[in-house]
Amino acid sequence: MIEYPDGAVIRTDFDVPVEPLRRTTHYTGEPGCIAEARSFAAHFLDELRNEWCAAIGSRSGEALLLVVSELVTNADRHSGGPYVLELEGTDALVSVCVYDSSATLPRRYPRDPRRIGRHGLEIVHALAAEVTADRVPVGKRVRALVHLERD
Repeated sequence: MIEYPDGAVIRTDFDVPVEPLRRTTHYTGEPGCIAEARSFAAHFLDELRNEWCAAIGSRSGEALLLVVSELVTNADRHSGGPYVLELEGTDALVSVCVYDSSATLPRRYPRDPRRIGRHGLEIVHALAAEVTADRVPVGKRVRALVHLERD
């Protein structure tokens, strides 16, 4: 707190940014993009820890990385073109958005432990608080909200 002779007082205990942290990157679909997206998300988590003083548990961090991996993998396999990864978060919640050029909305298959593959969206739904898919002018956007919790 700073006190001035005229009686004005300015609080100085506001450390937390007002705006959420936002980062966006794009991928062409070349080999290694999925690993790059995970690395991008891991760096984003580090920024949240540093800039938002977020106490992110290892379980929440791994859940976020898995959600990013699954959504980027789906865009890579099904869009046939470039895609964009957008992360926005605070110390409590991260929004993961993946935009791609395909207008076909993702299909969530019923649980079937005998099925080989096509479990990505099922995994995302299990880890995220909310999952939505919308058409946008250039294709679609798939968005997952992941709560960040302490260990």
